[in-house]
Order: sequence, then structure tokens, then C-alpha cells
Amino acid sequence: MPEKKDYSIGILKSSRDAGKTYDFDEKHNKDLPVGMWFQNSHEGTILFIVFYTQACRWSRCLGCNLPSKSSQYNVDYRALIKQIDYVFASADVIGQRERIKKVIVSNNGSVLDEETFSSTALMYLLAKLNLHLPNLAVCSIETRAEYVDLAELEFISRVIKEGETPTELELAIGFEAFDESIRNRIFKKGLSLKLFESFVGRISPYQYGLKCYFMQKPVPGMSDEEAILDIQHGIDYLSRIASIYEIKINMHLNPTFVAKGTPLEKSFLKGKYTPPRLIDVAKAALHAEGARISVFIGLYDEGLAVKGGSFVRENDKGIVHLVEQFNMTGNFRFLHLACKE
Repeated sequence: MPEKKDYSIGILKSSRDAGKTYDFDEKHNKDLPVGMWFQNSHEGTILFIVFYTQACRWSRCLGCNLPSKSSQYNVDYRALIKQIDYVFASADVIGQRERIKKVIVSNNGSVLDEETFSSTALMYLLAKLNLHLPNLAVCSIETRAEYVDLAELEFISRVIKEGETPTELELAIGFEAFDESIRNRIFKKGLSLKLFESFVGRISPYQYGLKCYFMQKPVPGMSDEEAILDIQHGIDYLSRIASIYEIKINMHLNPTFVAKGTPLEKSFLKGKYTPPRLIDVAKAALHAEGARISVFIGLYDEGLAVKGGSFVRENDKGIVHLVEQFNMTGNFRFLHLACKE
């Protein structure tokens, strides 16, 4: 058997070169996922699962400290299988099994990177989805575009269609910002429009769905107005791509929070950065009314925001409720109301 490559030093170097100071989580029980939760959307009940694996091998994105929830070292398929068993033995999942319409599979990195997420474990997970979730309509897998292998996607798509109800495959990738300079030069995402469009062109003949994660106001130096405009440009661009390639696209819009151990935290502590206001997020998302894409607004920081670094302010309860109603229904009337709060 060939010896598995050790990427741990490279992962640490990428994080440190990007100015990140957080530690990886080596104390986490390898037999348990990082977390799982439910979301309510117009697609129905969503189960979001984050598995504990080796950290993202890119690990350079400016405001991201998700690798701090992962291991610097390899987590083998045996541990991942135990994590999967834990998910499907959970009383919450058992209780909701008939209602779950979508599962988002994450490892705070790239699930399709076989070096950090075991292929054996992925196949086991797909079998479990078929066995335990009879009404599953969509399986969404988070990944960076460079790890996408069409033969692997075709196999995954065949597997999930064998459940009690045929299930569509969706690929979820981080786009973060539309502005090329912000996305790649400042945020260090490593995703060009050329690479993105090549990726879309490859998956479009198979009619796989696409989820694009955007962050509102992801870097210091952006005004609130510029942040709104960037999301609006992103909506226009994704709508155009959806029309050209005849592909279903969802923008998952996350208001940026200040994550511990990142360069964004340093700017925040110096008074050079403030998270976006939820009313501005609603204004940005409202641009998608009548567009070719759908939008979901993220409201969960996974407990990773520093004190005072969340996008939810003290008096935001009304806006939060309206955004939740929008997520559940897809009705833009709720965003119109949120903009008046």
C-alpha cells in the first residue's frame, strides 16, 4: 500500500503565510462531527453537517478561520465512518428524517478533496443518505472547483438517485466577492472568473445545481455602499451565467463576521473594520428579485465570531425575523419590509 502523503506542514505554512494565528483543533473527538444543524428554507428542511477532517489545504482566505475547527493532520476513513454513524443515530435527525429535503455536506474545506475527505467515507455517507432520508431532494457538497472530477460526480449522482426519491446533486463553492481584486488579491481566494466559468461549463451538461457562497463586506477598506454594490454585481453575474449555461444557481449570502485569529480581527481591533449591517444585507439581496438565481441569507457564525464582531446588532431582532421568513419562503416581500426597519 502506498504511503499517504503528509500535507500537515503545507497546511500550517499556508495559514501562517496568510497571517493567521489560530491553532488547529487537535483535542476534538475524531469520532464526532464538528457540528450539525437544521435550516428552514423555501427548499424545505435542510440538514447542514460539518465533518471533522484534516483542514482545508488552501487555508489562505483572509477572513476565514474555519480550519481552526479541523485537524492539521489526516483523519482516516474509520473515524469519518463513526462520525457518519453518529449523525444518523442522532435523535434530532431520526425525528426529522421524513422532513429533510436537502443535506449540505461540509468539512470546512473541500469534501471532494480525497486527501482530506476519504472516498470510502464519502461513499458510505451517500449510502446512509439513501437508507435514512426517504424524501431527500438535494445533496449539496462543498468543494473548491479544482477538486471536481466529472467521473466522480457522475458516480455520486447515480448513487443518490437510487434512494426512495431521486436526489439531485448540487456543488457548493466559495466565491466570496465579485470584485476580482478583492476576491483574489486581498481575500486570497484563488478563484478567477475564467476558472469559475470553465467549472460551470464542465458541470452544466449534467444539470448539477450550483451554490455560490458570497460574503458581504469581506475585507477592510470597503464601505457599506461598496459592499452592497459588490453583491449586486455578483447577483447580475450569476444570473447571466445561469442563463447562458441553463444551470440552477443559488447565492448563499453570508454577512461577514470577525473571525478569531485572522487578519480581519487585527483590523477590527484597530477600529479599521466593522461588520456589515443586516439592513444592508437585505438591500443587497433584494437586487435578486426577478433574477435568474435564488438567494439564501446566512445568519449563523458557528460561534466563531470574536466579541463584538458579529453582524447581528442589539436591535436587529425584527430584521433577523424578516430575513428568516425570506429564507423559508423565498418571498421578497420580507426583504422589502426588512429594508424599512
